[in-house]
Amino acid sequence: MGVALRDIIADYKTPLSWEALAGVAAVDAHNALYQFLSIIRQPDGTPLMDQKGRVTSHLSGILFRAVNFMEKGIRPVWVFDGTPPDFKQETISQRRSVREQARERWQEALERGAVEEAARHARASSRIDEDVISTSKNLLSLLGMPSVDAPSEGEAQAAEMVSRGDARYVVSQDYDTLLFGAPVLMRNLTVSGRRKLHGRTIAVNPERITLSEVLSGLRISREDLIRIAILVGTDFNPGVRGIGAKTALRIVRNGEFDTVAAEKLPETDIGAILEFFLNPPVSVEYALAWHEPDREGVLSMLCDTYDFSPDRVEKALDGLKVKAGQKTLDSWF
Repeated sequence: MGVALRDIIADYKTPLSWEALAGVAAVDAHNALYQFLSIIRQPDGTPLMDQKGRVTSHLSGILFRAVNFMEKGIRPVWVFDGTPPDFKQETISQRRSVREQARERWQEALERGAVEEAARHARASSRIDEDVISTSKNLLSLLGMPSVDAPSEGEAQAAEMVSRGDARYVVSQDYDTLLFGAPVLMRNLTVSGRRKLHGRTIAVNPERITLSEVLSGLRISREDLIRIAILVGTDFNPGVRGIGAKTALRIVRNGEFDTVAAEKLPETDIGAILEFFLNPPVSVEYALAWHEPDREGVLSMLCDTYDFSPDRVEKALDGLKVKAGQKTLDSWF
């Protein structure tokens, strides 16, 4: 998932403290859910499950990240994907195939007792289905948090909300949000301060990427950034083998994009992809309101229905009541 632009964007990442992040944040919900489903697993790769075998990794992730956000004065609105564009269907099919292969390899590794290998394949097998989405929205509602259903790509909707001034920044690990025109992208907003990278756990801090700084520093337009992404590969098209972000930047700067694209990507509808990134389907019909969490509702859902530990859930919810240096969070809502 996401477009591989890290090599040309690394110089424009600004580390920030959590204290600097207060305000409304448009969270790329599907990006977050994939993180939870991939990472919150047992050592052999088995996801968290209740006694009925239902996956609960995403619910654990939402609870603790949501509470962490609220404690730090961040008001998240969770933005969910809608209907993907037709030209994304090939990518969706490819990803489904990759997940199925990863699931098979996971089971094979488990049978051989190769725990680390099993865990690696298990993370790659993560999938978001309707049950994951519906239970996520239910928990968010009980936590008093708004969610928005995008007409199409959630990243595009989140970018629009920041552009309109309804949120300060987009929260996502993917750089695609910048292609959709998000003025500010925040990455690495993890509860633990760590994340998995190529099988390793690394320490991370919140980092801000400002689109105007990227474009100014690289001396390109947003359209050029999209062209670079097309050469590297996006969710809507395969990239050109052997062309990374730095090479793509040089090609675009030299005015060679059209020639290279015509030769290397003859089957790709460049115009349609450019138009989609520049003018994606978005909605302005949304309401953002935060409410006091339904404590009993959260406990009933997580503990009675999905077998969460009451002590852990109670402790998490208690974190919403009083924070060091504050009397209560009443004024927050």
